[in-house]
Amino acid sequence: MTTEARLRDYLKRVTGDLLQTRQRLSEVESARHEPIAIVGMACRYPGGVRSPEDLWRVVSEGVDTISPFPADRGWDVPALYDPDPARVGRTYTKEGGFLHDAADFDPAFFGISPREAVSMDPQQRLLLETAWEAFERAGIDPESARGSRTGVFAGVMYADYGGRIRQAPEELEGYIGTGSAGSVASGRLSYVLGLVGPAITIDTACSSSLVALHLAVRALRAGECDLALAGGATVIATPGLFVEFSRQRGLSPDGRCKAFAAAADGTGWGEGVGLLLVERLSDAVRNGHPVLAVVRGTAVNQDGTSGQLSAPNGPAQQRVIRAALADAGLSPADVDAIEAHGTGTRLGDPIEAQALLATYGSPHVDWDGGAVRLLTEARPWEARDDRPRRAAVSSFGISGTNAHVVLEEHPRAREETHETVTGPVPVLLSAHSPEALGAQARRLRDHLAARPELAPSHVAHTLATGRAALPHRAVAVAADRASLLATLDALAADRPHADLVKGVAAPRGKVVFVFPGQGSQWDGMARDLLATSPVFADHLHAAAQAIERYAGWTTACSPTPSSATPRARSPPPTSPEPSPSTTPPRSSHCGPRRCSPWPEPAAWRQCRREPTRSPPSWPPTTISTSPLPTAPTPP
Repeated sequence: MTTEARLRDYLKRVTGDLLQTRQRLSEVESARHEPIAIVGMACRYPGGVRSPEDLWRVVSEGVDTISPFPADRGWDVPALYDPDPARVGRTYTKEGGFLHDAADFDPAFFGISPREAVSMDPQQRLLLETAWEAFERAGIDPESARGSRTGVFAGVMYADYGGRIRQAPEELEGYIGTGSAGSVASGRLSYVLGLVGPAITIDTACSSSLVALHLAVRALRAGECDLALAGGATVIATPGLFVEFSRQRGLSPDGRCKAFAAAADGTGWGEGVGLLLVERLSDAVRNGHPVLAVVRGTAVNQDGTSGQLSAPNGPAQQRVIRAALADAGLSPADVDAIEAHGTGTRLGDPIEAQALLATYGSPHVDWDGGAVRLLTEARPWEARDDRPRRAAVSSFGISGTNAHVVLEEHPRAREETHETVTGPVPVLLSAHSPEALGAQARRLRDHLAARPELAPSHVAHTLATGRAALPHRAVAVAADRASLLATLDALAADRPHADLVKGVAAPRGKVVFVFPGQGSQWDGMARDLLATSPVFADHLHAAAQAIERYAGWTTACSPTPSSATPRARSPPPTSPEPSPSTTPPRSSHCGPRRCSPWPEPAAWRQCRREPTRSPPSWPPTTISTSPLPTAPTPP
């Protein structure tokens, strides 16, 4: 080969390598900025909010969710309240946004003993419930996620539940540490659900949940996990937070946060839990999961040195907004709406407003003349033909950690279609108790009643493939809405119905291969034949070898083939004694309980016996109702 030919061959190889390198770099760069799909979500918030649909109802109807201090947490409210902000050890507000049913929990459903449940921080309990629901709302059987590379990123700020007890009683020793440990909040989700992706608990104060979403997005893009649960939980176990901020004059006297309003007079504390199930957009589309929204970009930063430790920092807020837009590959004009942090304080609101104007509007104009305006009343958010609708969310922690996320609608979110199948279809329900099964039927009936466009075929597939198969089961065979609603009514009322079948699943046992022979047999006959009949021994070993090729295990056969020695057959025993039962006695169990998370400081109260409640299983598609109905008021 001439020098020119060798040079030409070399240049061809180099050109091919360069093209492959460019393609690989393009793939890596795309992965770094791949949109992340939100495929499932679940929440509990004040005002009876137990689903995203409830939350939208509260927002759209302007429902006031602020209520008095809870009465079941051992707070001495009369002694705690004083309208004078200068009174030490008192608070001048006695209202907030509370989860008054935070004590309700069904430990048996998650395989948790009642004793351990009492020691568990209610924040951990709420995360368990909403994690299960987030999977089911995505059409994923939570049990099928066991062993999957699913990450957990949970924002938890408070850990004062167990810390109030100086000395726990003997029966709870060994549980208190894990029950209130922040690290266990995420680790328990992975443990109970069998998730093997990264599990991280985040505490950046008010921005914890949004930082958790940021970390989940980064982990998905880096390939550290295939799915991720991201969000946070807050339950206020002691009134100390109210007392502390009363000394700083930072609380709104009526407990209501009036962000950016002229009447803003302080922040308001509230509780809640919210979890998102997120997945790479390409995977979500390929797996057929619902795409509720898309995370286009996220960013996190820190205030650094500012006016004071807990004061907001305007330049830092501007930087985190610009970083999130850069991560999304968007300009400020590409975003339609912003969910501001909104402290409701006279210090924090102006700083955030200026940061928003400097990034999304013009820094030289006020609200009235700028590109950013306050949303003071409901208005339609029209779909656009040139681009999807987008919104951004800000959250700033008192520790100085700031977060900003840019969200985008996905075309599939607009195109919710239902393929109708003619003829009868089986509608499957399951629960872990008969009472829970009836509650499931009631919730599904209410769900269908609120969605008249849904036919039995629209819910049958999700119920069959996207829900855990629990022991107590029912099948409603329905050809139309009317027959399905009637069958669900019967199931809810525990009445028989011609189109209803109920039962309890039997536990699965191990496979047993039986060689019964012909005619009458007696105990030990096969052992005698194995030892005395070469023909029987040869055939039994042949069968064992055939099974071993497929099963990976072998039967215990002795002696070896063809080594049996013929001998006289042993007569059957005249009156064989039955073997004693090896089944252990059934342990007592009082069923699901109300596990009060507010024990008195002197002693822990045991779980109170309650009527059995339903498990956290939910209706199909993207709308669900309460997984754990409020328990009756305890005596």
